[in-house]
Amino acid sequence: MISQAIIIKDNKLLMVKQYVQRGDIVWNFPGGGIERNETPEQACIREVKEETGFNVQITKLLYENEKKYSFLAEIIGGSLKLDKNLVGNEDLVEVKWISLLDTEKFDNYTKPILDIYKSDVN
Repeated sequence: MISQAIIIKDNKLLMVKQYVQRGDIVWNFPGGGIERNETPEQACIREVKEETGFNVQITKLLYENEKKYSFLAEIIGGSLKLDKNLVGNEDLVEVKWISLLDTEKFDNYTKPILDIYKSDVN
């Protein structure tokens, strides 16, 4: 199971550029696997910290299916940084704020979640 965060600030979305199992390099939401004895919420908070340097709090469960939890979260501390020496970050290329208008960065995995977010806030 995967737990990921959708973090939006000033019409920008915090994303990580990473190698994925299918072999592509894609922009994705920060997140990762849920470890043993960890809730999806705890995994989301830990993964965002590891991948982006930010401390977050979850504000809402936006979407879930049998493979993935997608949470809305907000930054409560930390600073943007990619620690390539951290175990688990080997697949990460870049961490960046992406404009919500920069639609070519969103794929078949991220766009549907953003569509849920957009319909939820309207």
